[in-house]
Amino acid sequence: MKTLMTPLLACTLLTLTAATGSAQESFGEGTVGVLAQRSYSPYSGRNFPTRPLWGDTHLHTALSLDARAAGVILTHDDAYNFAKGEEITTSNGMRARIGQPLDWLVITDHSDAMGAMNEVVAGNPTLMTDATVRDWHERINQGGAVALEAGLDIVDKFSQGNSPEILLSRKFQRQIWDGVLEDAEEHNNPGQFTAIIGFEWTSTPGGNNLHRNVLFRDGADKAGLVLPLTVAEGVDPRKLWAWMENYEEKTGGQMLTLAHNGNLSNGIMFPVDRLEFGEEMTAEYVEMRARWEPLYEYTQIKGDGEAHPALSPNDEFADYETWDRNNLGPVPKQPDMIQYEYAREALKNGLLLEDRLGTNPYKFGASGATDSHTGMATAEENNFFGKHSLTEPNENRMTTDVGHFDTVSWPGWYQASSGYTAVWATENTREAIFDAMMRKETYATTGSRITVRFFGGYDFVAKDALSRLPANEGYAKGVPMGGDLPPAPEGKAPTFLVGALRDAYSGNLDRIQIVKGWLNADGTTGEKVYDVACAERAIVDHACEGAVGNTVDIKNATWTNTIGDPELITVWADPDFDPAQPAVYYARVIEIPTPRWTAYEAKYFGIKAPAESPMITQERAYTSPIWYTPD
Repeated sequence: MKTLMTPLLACTLLTLTAATGSAQESFGEGTVGVLAQRSYSPYSGRNFPTRPLWGDTHLHTALSLDARAAGVILTHDDAYNFAKGEEITTSNGMRARIGQPLDWLVITDHSDAMGAMNEVVAGNPTLMTDATVRDWHERINQGGAVALEAGLDIVDKFSQGNSPEILLSRKFQRQIWDGVLEDAEEHNNPGQFTAIIGFEWTSTPGGNNLHRNVLFRDGADKAGLVLPLTVAEGVDPRKLWAWMENYEEKTGGQMLTLAHNGNLSNGIMFPVDRLEFGEEMTAEYVEMRARWEPLYEYTQIKGDGEAHPALSPNDEFADYETWDRNNLGPVPKQPDMIQYEYAREALKNGLLLEDRLGTNPYKFGASGATDSHTGMATAEENNFFGKHSLTEPNENRMTTDVGHFDTVSWPGWYQASSGYTAVWATENTREAIFDAMMRKETYATTGSRITVRFFGGYDFVAKDALSRLPANEGYAKGVPMGGDLPPAPEGKAPTFLVGALRDAYSGNLDRIQIVKGWLNADGTTGEKVYDVACAERAIVDHACEGAVGNTVDIKNATWTNTIGDPELITVWADPDFDPAQPAVYYARVIEIPTPRWTAYEAKYFGIKAPAESPMITQERAYTSPIWYTPD
């Protein structure tokens, strides 16, 4: 049977193929190839990520010592089901459901005595032979603040490597870890929902936070060949990195780790001259840290870690959910510690260390997480269930201490309803999400699901921002967030294509900013924040002309999206570019003011919030940086 070709079709095909320089005389394989090259569909042949996948890299369940001690009873099943959108019952008997399901989740229970607290609470006769464990059992079963004190005592002993020997049984660890892996495999559904295997390594020397979350690229077949590292085997992060290297050599698998809460580290999270334990900074250290820590957790319940007002006095948005009064131990915070605790300062100091030692140890991408110890990844302001079961919604949680620290207490209203990680992965699988994290094509938000694109290059022009498919231009002309700019062509400055789309359930957008850090020739660093796109107003001297406004009704915990814009997009060229200066750039997207979780709490319970508690927030997103290194 012959295929008949109409004159119109023949003319169309010849015109199309002639335009490509490879005219065909018949409707055969060659013509199909031409059609594929010049497809009518702008989505044909696309091989880059097309939507962000949302998840939480840091969640605890009843298997964590401190969570169980505080009364949390939710299991891994509960945590996965909640993340997938199912309604569950909280540890305090309330019904709860996430507003929008997540695409992926990492449950990171503390590795030290993971699962043992269930046996402590139950009064396992074998464990009760240890006086310390018996004391924990008795205090935990009293409940309330006494139980919380016991939980913090437990965490302190384990983080210092002083845990009772009776709780370190390898046989018991194997039993618990096998259960963790089984749950992850049961809930992992490639293409629909990804359960990434992980745990938290909880090093806290002297009460200084050096905690890391460890993520596996692999499934149970490889992750099951090891037991999670505990701080009983050492509190130096180099111990963890060496253990990870051994895992990869032993199994052929892959791991990454990310640190969090530098704001509670008393100045040792991002060392510059001397390491966490007083040693001199070495090339080996910076190489190891760069290799194993591609991400850093910018924001979570225990405060925001992007910037600090004392370090960035010209940044009007630097003082956001700031926790800076203490660490997790007895040594009071000193002002000179802060410069080694925040992400922006670390990004700048990373340029300095690369110049000095040849490797940038702080070349990390952006991650956000909850660090919730409730088993529920809640970061929505109107659906915030707090740090642990004692701070789930109730009439007193705004004044109840989040935790009793040795130097200062934190009232409940200090908690930040934060955050999530968005990953630009090619598919919803462990492998694709992990690979996107390794290339740092990620960004953090404080809870709202803003869509953000950020590309850097040298050839972006204003009309690229008019495209409804900006990623087509972004990947064709430049590198995405997490990438490195090539050396600057003669006479050219970096250009950036950046765009953001509001969360359908949150506030409109106020502005997009690009934050630049650089290294001066004398070894000092500098920074500047540029407003590059503003809702409803002009930009004057790189700053939005006036504030966006405020429509929040605090009493009724509502707002209107009558101000701001649903989307912002622009092309921006660095006006202060020096081709001899190493530099780092990232985008920060700010929403209009909306009610903070404390406003929703006050309305729901009909109570008055503490006078010092903020009631309004401006949610935001932080992209992974793009780096420039002189040739």
